[in-house]
Amino acid sequence: MTGPVQYSRVGAIGLIELDNPPVNATSQAVRAGLAHSIAQGAQDDGVFALVVTALGRTFIAGADIREFGKPLAEPLLPDVINQIEACEKPVVMALHGTVLGGGLEVAMGGHYRIASPKTRFGLPEVTLGLLPGAGGTQRLPRLVPMDRAIELIASGSMIGARQALDLGLVDRLSEEPLSEAAISFAHELIKEGRGVRPVRSLPCSQASDAMFETARSFWAKKKRGQLAPQKAIDAVEGAWRLDFEEGLRAERSLFLELMETDQRASLIHAFMSERKTSKLPELKGVDPRHLSQIGVIGGGTMGAGIAVSSLLAGLSVVLIERDGEAVARAQETVFGLLEGALKRGKLSQDRLEQIHAGDFQAGDDYGALKEADLVIEAVFESMEVKKDVFTKLDQVCKDGAVLASNTSYLDLNEIADMTKRPQDVIGLHFFSPAHVMKLLEVVVGDKTSPEVVSTGFALAKTLRKISVRAGVCDGFIGNRILSHYRKALEGAVLAGASPYQVDRALVGFGLAMGPFAVSDLAGLDIGWASRKRLAPTRDPRESYAEFSDRLCEIDRFGRKSGRGFYIYEDGQAVEDREVEAIVASERLAKGITPRALSDEEIVARFMAAMVNEASRVVEEGIALRPLDVDVVLLNGYGFPRWRGGPMHYADTVGLDRILADVEAFGAEDPFLWQASSLLKRLVKEQKRFGDLND
Repeated sequence: MTGPVQYSRVGAIGLIELDNPPVNATSQAVRAGLAHSIAQGAQDDGVFALVVTALGRTFIAGADIREFGKPLAEPLLPDVINQIEACEKPVVMALHGTVLGGGLEVAMGGHYRIASPKTRFGLPEVTLGLLPGAGGTQRLPRLVPMDRAIELIASGSMIGARQALDLGLVDRLSEEPLSEAAISFAHELIKEGRGVRPVRSLPCSQASDAMFETARSFWAKKKRGQLAPQKAIDAVEGAWRLDFEEGLRAERSLFLELMETDQRASLIHAFMSERKTSKLPELKGVDPRHLSQIGVIGGGTMGAGIAVSSLLAGLSVVLIERDGEAVARAQETVFGLLEGALKRGKLSQDRLEQIHAGDFQAGDDYGALKEADLVIEAVFESMEVKKDVFTKLDQVCKDGAVLASNTSYLDLNEIADMTKRPQDVIGLHFFSPAHVMKLLEVVVGDKTSPEVVSTGFALAKTLRKISVRAGVCDGFIGNRILSHYRKALEGAVLAGASPYQVDRALVGFGLAMGPFAVSDLAGLDIGWASRKRLAPTRDPRESYAEFSDRLCEIDRFGRKSGRGFYIYEDGQAVEDREVEAIVASERLAKGITPRALSDEEIVARFMAAMVNEASRVVEEGIALRPLDVDVVLLNGYGFPRWRGGPMHYADTVGLDRILADVEAFGAEDPFLWQASSLLKRLVKEQKRFGDLND
């Protein structure tokens, strides 16, 4: 048979090789090829055992994303796995790379498993709002202890090869070439007469009612509001309570139930959107510039994080601070973060030694940047300071070096005009902490060249970040939308809600933290500085909430000062009546009679303001598509992933409902609540934001 699966004989061993680059996904052709090859090996009289292996960098790393949302053609994966398991000759699975999802389910369909030492294993289906639907919830608890099976399936996390061996998921590891080792293993099985060992025939791991009750409670808190982890636990419990065939049927029923949920559609949307943001027509055929050495200006929290992110990606870094004392602090911060990465297994000892040996340098002389391929400015958010930095960079950096600003709000075009090479200037807006957060807004100025834009996206890929193109405006995509919905929430507080009710309502909606708690974490002085910068141009029609400014005026800057919206005692956030008194005083001064607001109204204000401003961001071309907005809010602002992002959420609940909310809230504040023309047009035409994504 020709195609992505080939069958051949190596003596008494039938060798089945998968070759479906880049990740050997279980496409229809792969499923059909596996089924055909297993049947061929079963009928081959000269063969006494089978080995299944994969070419390329990995064994099967999951489903074919091109088939997402489409009816699956036969053979279906559960049927293929059952066929493998039913083979009357021993089947050895040779595993390497990332063995994920359906790939791990295929591996568990074999009778024996051998892996290379760097292999990673996982069943990540819950991250897509699903559960393993090809027998994974039934076979895993027959190979590993029940509590670990629940954890792996409900979390969707991965484990390494050594852990997989210790748990019983694989039978042995081999440093030898994998196909050769697997064939030797198969010969050993034949010689010893060990025969087949179908996983379905193995006893299920020991469990108890209490184990499942505890797991449900734990994962309900860990993944608040999410359906898939709970359904996955139900399926695993079926492996313990039911016989194998009944368990498979229960698993399939639960899988199909999840397939029909909004959460599954939302999580698939998030997954697919993150793969589209860097695929821009303007960059087709445009090669990025070479990147080897990165310069970073500023060694504070953000600059140190950017430096560490670059070092972890294998780049060399030159960091510049203003004086020797600041250089010493920056070095201490960078190496402290690197030591943490070493302890977490994110950095090897060899790489740390390379960094100490010269891949990281810090000083106060801009001349050290003369060989840098790209320099990222991460200094204080002041236009005057940034202009001074770029004037110096223009003088010392080599021709062709990319000059990047990490500004969160400021006009990139104004910064670029300080240089003689505005075509080489770009915005790279990292999110804090930069070595952890995955999002990178690539801000394209009026004169930024396509080659430099391509380089920005190439850097993001090197740093393993999710990159989104943004146009120039105050706050770009994320912070512009944030400033708008923040005003709406401040309006809710002035109307009668407390900051604490707002936080509780939005945590209930799915945010990890409420917006006022987030402000405390980031530092209230950051937003205060931005508001003071914009004050001279503030429209007199704007209803301006002052209570955040009042807190800053009495040195309540959040966690770093011990007080903000909350008081921080022993690491715990405590609500403070003084804050409510400050709010009440402002209501009185403005002549506002407070009223009770429901949590539902708070959520409606939050979403209406977010979606309405995001609609303007798309309409103006600041974001290319609604999906770009979704990716930014999901990865930079804590929007619940299982809701798919604000634009997808708006499509789910109906744009007519969002528009009605905007117009209703406009009775209270007609300046803030002006419906965007794009939102009104889509409602009139009965279209969705999703219609604009292609």
